Amino acid sequence: MVRLIKISLIFILYACNSKFDRTKGFVPQSSGNLNNITVVMPTIDWNGALGQKVRDEIGSVYEGLPVDEPQFSLKYMNPEVFSGFARQSRNILWFQKDSISRFQLAKDQFAKPQIVCLITGEDSDSQGFSLEENSTLLKQTILENERKEKIRRINKSPTNETSLKDRFGYNLKYPSAYKTVKDTINFIWIQKAVQKGHLNIISYNLPKNALEGNFSNKILNIRDSIGKLYVPGRLPGSYLITERDYRPYFYKTSLDGNKGYLTKGTWEVANDFMAGPFVNYMLYSEKFNKWIVIEGFAFAPSISKRDYMFELNTIITTLKIRD
Repeated sequence: MVRLIKISLIFILYACNSKFDRTKGFVPQSSGNLNNITVVMPTIDWNGALGQKVRDEIGSVYEGLPVDEPQFSLKYMNPEVFSGFARQSRNILWFQKDSISRFQLAKDQFAKPQIVCLITGEDSDSQGFSLEENSTLLKQTILENERKEKIRRINKSPTNETSLKDRFGYNLKYPSAYKTVKDTINFIWIQKAVQKGHLNIISYNLPKNALEGNFSNKILNIRDSIGKLYVPGRLPGSYLITERDYRPYFYKTSLDGNKGYLTKGTWEVANDFMAGPFVNYMLYSEKFNKWIVIEGFAFAPSISKRDYMFELNTIITTLKIRD
């Protein structure tokens, strides 16, 4: 069974098996909320071990939020009603019983843009094994599909502001709903109002040696010093800092060819009662010989923050250094 799964992975991109239609013509526009996956399997499997396997593997926690939320929301659908408009979901995870075990990803099969993952096997155990072996690939593929969809939506009404380009020499794609609220010599802050709060992106530069030594401590200390200087709270003497009771996530990363660090965590306001999630990129630019810092943070008390942080992170990943 393992060998069969590996063989089908050779053909993973896209639709190389009779299970998928390679002669499709026009396909409609896909639909659905961002970060949602339609899961198709018999009800008995959804309520059993296979359904739990899906929830465990695909419903993993979105990192950096103050309250746990799943990275993807799962919508169950019985195969008997999986036809017509139901097949236009942008992300589909489809389980079928078959004598051959397969894990396949198909692009734009029933709609566009769309990712359909087909998992077959003789029973729920073999199907669950295929999912477990390939869950990382599946999540990465869907995440990239959602990122592209978010950028497509942003491009419907992009900003015409040029403050980031004029000040720092790089571009970000973000909606026109974001407005610059602070623009100083080495600091820019843009903001968008949302239900019960606001989404924020801040940017500044650091000298080449700014992160020498213990980079994780340096990142948090720099965040706190910048917050004290430029991001005041509602009350006199209050300002943005890092929430230290919850350890942030640190990763090495790269954007537009610039290597650096990605940090996800929660922020709070010193001397006030405000808090929320943040995502911080510190990227070293060989061109400018300095660190470019771009951070997104959300304030939206008592409501879901996953999609807000997904928006902020997607905006930051559109970074392009001006030629």
